[in-house]
Order: sequence, then structure tokens, then C-alpha cells
Amino acid sequence: MPRAPKSNPQENAAEWLELLERAGRAIRHGQAAEAGKVSGKEFSLVDARTFWEAYLRSAQLLWSHPEAVTDYFQQLWTGWAAAWNSALTGSHGKSAPRDKRFRDERWETEPVSRGLRDSYLALEKATDTFLSALPEESKDTLRVKFYTRQFLSAAAPSNFLMLNPAAREKFIETGGGSLLAGFRNFVEDLERGDGRLDLNTDDRSAFKVGVNLATTPGKVIYQNALMQLIQYEPMTEEVRKRPFLFVPHWINKFYIQDLRPDNSVVRWLVERGHTVFLISWVNPTKEHAGMSFEDYMKLGPLAALDAIREATGEKRCDIQGFCIGGILVMATLAYLKAKRDKRIATATTIATLVDFTDVGEIGVFVDRDRVEMLRSHLKEKGYLENHHLRDMFAMMRENDLVWSFHVMNYLMGDKPPAFDILYWNGDSTRLPAAMLLWYLEKIYIENGLRKPGHLTLDGTPIDITRIDTPFFVLATKEDHIAPWASVYPTARLLKGEVKFVLGESGHVRGVINPPEPHVKYGYWTRDDFPESAGEWLKGAEHHQESWWTEWGRWLDAHETEPRVPARKPGGGKLKPIEDAPGSYVLEK
Repeated sequence: MPRAPKSNPQENAAEWLELLERAGRAIRHGQAAEAGKVSGKEFSLVDARTFWEAYLRSAQLLWSHPEAVTDYFQQLWTGWAAAWNSALTGSHGKSAPRDKRFRDERWETEPVSRGLRDSYLALEKATDTFLSALPEESKDTLRVKFYTRQFLSAAAPSNFLMLNPAAREKFIETGGGSLLAGFRNFVEDLERGDGRLDLNTDDRSAFKVGVNLATTPGKVIYQNALMQLIQYEPMTEEVRKRPFLFVPHWINKFYIQDLRPDNSVVRWLVERGHTVFLISWVNPTKEHAGMSFEDYMKLGPLAALDAIREATGEKRCDIQGFCIGGILVMATLAYLKAKRDKRIATATTIATLVDFTDVGEIGVFVDRDRVEMLRSHLKEKGYLENHHLRDMFAMMRENDLVWSFHVMNYLMGDKPPAFDILYWNGDSTRLPAAMLLWYLEKIYIENGLRKPGHLTLDGTPIDITRIDTPFFVLATKEDHIAPWASVYPTARLLKGEVKFVLGESGHVRGVINPPEPHVKYGYWTRDDFPESAGEWLKGAEHHQESWWTEWGRWLDAHETEPRVPARKPGGGKLKPIEDAPGSYVLEK
């Protein structure tokens, strides 16, 4: 590895002063902006009162079992003693831990670094065992485990300049230049966040939507206050008779389905002969504050189905919904069933919860008290700022999405590499007040989606258990946003035919898993649906290919009509408005 060039302290002094002044200006600007807001009722992901109450109640439970406390300190002392004994004597009883934070070989070869690593891991292990004594079903337990993990992750020796051997060595080699570069990165993140630290996780200059992301050719053929509808150019001379409609989530932008040509689900379907339409949601502003979940249904998939009929003349359509877009698809199908409307021929949902009994770690942030605090914040604002959800999802994978970039950007002074998924992840959206509050209360807290008649849309009670449309349901095994065990009940709730597939990996990487040239993640299938998700998995068959391939075969089996001549955007009654990816997706 080439040695990093040394910096000259005298030459860098002026830049240090300049960066300090820039950091101060960014912080002061952010504070002034906060002070000038109409409402002082600002929303925070972490509620101090809920936080401390959870710890106090849990502490009372743990201290009522003194044997657990004794075991904790004994395990901790034993672990620390073994760690330092092994490090200082050079003994190698166990192989190096497979932990990405400590993959640099110096964590193994340098005695002090090894002792720090292993004693820290002993602390993590002992604490995890200690907290396992808390009641599993308790919301307090969920919060205590989550926030304790945040503290421990922050305290890892890899996160500190003088304890991280790679960062320390680079600091010495560059004469402090790496620290200056890291502080420069820190100031740029402060400025981009307008005084709030907006941790950079990707090379933001490497991608541009419509240039090297979301490039599948198409036209916007319809738009309203909430969405633009894109029709993609055909890539085959003949196409399937039924059009296909994508309903993306609106927590992030649609182009996760159309990143680059080699990992675009949209392009893959077009190449297979589908006439593909896709909803591109607006990025809400205060003028959208009153837009409800019902409006998202009426101005989203229902409006899109009407437009598709005008564009193609076809009365029936296949549909796919991703995450909250899948929840909207599910609710829309229940609404159409109540109306005896059969416009949807097949449906696919991706990483879509229907049972909110166990929502995983998102439950740390959602309860009635938090919703009321959010309601006060949204009363004047009209929408939830995009950084709140981005920060929440980052905290759920803090070592991958926070601390690894803290080390890279600030300790090493490097820039993150170009990565399309992380670029998309940083291009997040706002959420309108009316929709968000209804969704959190009715679907998240009351678990109303799975309760027959509990939810009413456009004056019509809905019941997803009456849906008899053929359904393809994908969950992913390591999903931290839509836990697969809470997606699985879909297979048992729906009335009609269901194909349930469990993919490897997580919420995004497990979904964006193209079949060529090299499949990264496989999937599991099973034709029957026992009561528990765990029991289903025990008898499931693993396949080492992309779930896209399984999905393609399933779609083929449900499309038996002869193909028709390819349809070009603008060939029907609706004329093109602008080129794909449209203007809505570009709104910040």
C-alpha cells in the first residue's frame, strides 16, 4: 500500500481556521433557522422521557434478581481477563472474530489493539446475556436493548482515532493530514445538513437521476397532484396483453426499481415483454399536508388504472407494490373487492407488512405518545422532514450506516465510494401530515389492516381476508424494516392463491437481486403455510438463484393470452407529457 503524503502543519493552519469558521457558521445558521420556526414543538426521534422511563422500569426488574447482576459482572470480568491474557501472552485459542469493524489485521496482530477488541466484544456479549433476562414481549425491553446497543456501538474502540490502529497509523504517516481531511468532510456534512450533521454515505457526484440512474426509456403520460405515471418504451416487438403497474413506496423515490440497466427490475420486465407503467410520487410540501392515505389510493393506483385503460384499452392489469406501496396495493385490492371491481389480475407485494403485532425495532419509535408529539410538530409544518426517517433507518443498522462511515469519513479522512443503493437511500422524501398520522395510528398501532372492517377507504369498509386475486408475496430474511415473520401472515390471511417466497439478505439488497451475471442471494419456497413462520422455514426448500426468476415463472403461468403488438407511449389516448423519469422524482 502506498504511503499517504505527509501534510505541512504550517500550510494547513489556515485551512483549520477556515474550517472552524465554516463549522461555526453552519451551526449558527441552523440554530437561527430553528429559532425562526413558527412552532417550537420540534419532533425528535428519541424521546428523553420514554427513554428514561424504559430504563428505570427495566432496572427495577433486573435489580430484583441479584443473581443476574452478579452473573453479569462475573461474565464481564472473566471475559475481560481472558481477552487481555490472550492478547498480552500472544496465545491464540480462538480464531479472529468475524466482525467488519475489526477486519484490519492489526486488530489481531497488535497486542493492545487485540486486547481492546476482545474486551469490548466481551462487554457486548455479557450485556446481551444480561438483558436477555428482561421480558421479551415488553416495549420497555425493546427500547432498552435498542438504545443499549446504540451506546455500545458508539463506544467501540474502532470509532476512536487513537484506538483504531489503521486510523492512528494514517494520522502519523500524514502528519495529521488525514485528520484535517476528516474535519473537512465533517464540515461539509454540517453545511449540507444546514447545521445538522448529514453523514455522507456515498459519492454524491457519481450519480444523477435520469443520466446514469433511472435511465430505462419511457414517457410520463399522466400526472396529478400526487403522482406522475410513466409508461416505458417496449424492447420487444410483441408484448403481453395485460399491462403491468409498479406502485413504489413514497418514503423513498421510485428508482430503486430502476437503478442501472444491469440491476433494474423495470428494464428486466420490459425485456421480458411486459408493457410497464410506474407511479412516481410527488415529494410532498406543506400544500400536500391534507393528503390522506385514501388520497394516495384514489390519486395513485386507482387513477393509474384508469389512465392505463385509456393508454392501452386493456381492462385488467398486473400490479406490484413495494413496502408501504405494497400496503397501499393490499388496501386497494380489498377496496376493489368490496366494490366487485376485477381490474387487478395478479398482485405482487415486496417486503410488505400486513401484521403489525411485531414490527421489529421500528416499534422503538412508534406509540400513541410519540404520535401525539408528532401531531404537534406537523400541525404547523404540514409534513415530516425527510431526515427523520433516514436517521431512524440508519440507527437500525448503526454499524453499517453510521459508524463505518464515521471511521471512513472522519477518522481516515477518505470519501465514500460510489454506490447506487446508498445514493438512492440518501435521496429520501418528506411525508404529508394527514397520511402519516392516519397510517401510524390506524395501521401501525391499531394493526387495522388485518382486522376485517376496521379500516374504511372512501366510505367503504375493507377486508383483506376477502381478496382472492392470485398473489406473489416476497419477504427477505434479514429485513430490519419489514421483519419477514410479520410479512408471512399474508400467506394465511388472503383468500385466494398465494405464492410465498423468502429471499436472502435484507430490505433492499435482497430485493434488488438480478439473476445475471452472478446471483448474490438465493431464496426459499414452500407450498403449504403452517401457523408459524419458523415452522414454514424448517420445511422450506432453498434455491440458489434470484427470486426474480421464480417471480418471472409465476407471472408467465398467470398470463396465457396471446401476445399483442408492442405499445409505444403516446400510442393510445394519452399523449406524452415529458420524458422519463419525469420531474416529480427530481424534486428535493
